[in-house]
Amino acid sequence: MQNALFVGVSSQVALQRELDVIANNMANVSTNGFKSRNSRFQEYLMPVAQADSFTPPDRRISYVIDQGTTLNLDQGPVEQTGNPLDIAVKGNAFIAVQAPNGGGERYTRNGALTVNAQGQLVTSDGYPVAGDGGPIAVNPQETGLSIGPDGTVSTNLGIRGRIKLVTFANPGALVNEGANLYSSPSPARPAGIDGRVESGALERSNVRPVLEMTRLMDVNRSYAMVTSMISRMDELRGSAISKLANVA
Repeated sequence: MQNALFVGVSSQVALQRELDVIANNMANVSTNGFKSRNSRFQEYLMPVAQADSFTPPDRRISYVIDQGTTLNLDQGPVEQTGNPLDIAVKGNAFIAVQAPNGGGERYTRNGALTVNAQGQLVTSDGYPVAGDGGPIAVNPQETGLSIGPDGTVSTNLGIRGRIKLVTFANPGALVNEGANLYSSPSPARPAGIDGRVESGALERSNVRPVLEMTRLMDVNRSYAMVTSMISRMDELRGSAISKLANVA
């Protein structure tokens, strides 16, 4: 009976984690370049007694272990905006940006760029876009700003820099840092021919709302079933204790 309660609790913890992941995905349906996550779980079999004297032998007890989440790198839908500072990143490349307070490089798929008061090319959250030769700056007097497929930023005065596009040996290991930024436990490498952008367009979130809503309903039903099972087991245990206490 006690084992059943422990198994139920492990399932509830896993389902709660799944619910958190789904909620975060749904909250970012409209976030440019957002990549959804999926939960990963693993079965854990409790070690059993090795003695041969048990009749019947111990049954294997299966628990649920949270193994973290995986990053869904599927391309989100690309929407034409006509804004020359908007770029949609293609493939598994990421835009390198400068984190605040000297925090080093971070990476994003949010291609909604703008020019700040200092003339620097920045993301919509204000993070300076890294260039191959340092920050990319544009003078207010310059006109005709455009971004080429390889990330080259040009104006009427010529090339002003090239957006640093990077990729990773294992992009699925990227860590969410908030504000649609990622950090990486392994070094970034130049994206090369894999790093292409489409100017005048934005990559939207790759979250599929209908699928996430279906997952949400499934998780809620499963959580309710486990909660009901735990409640029944608790009532059964209380009833057994009460009856045993009344034995003369």
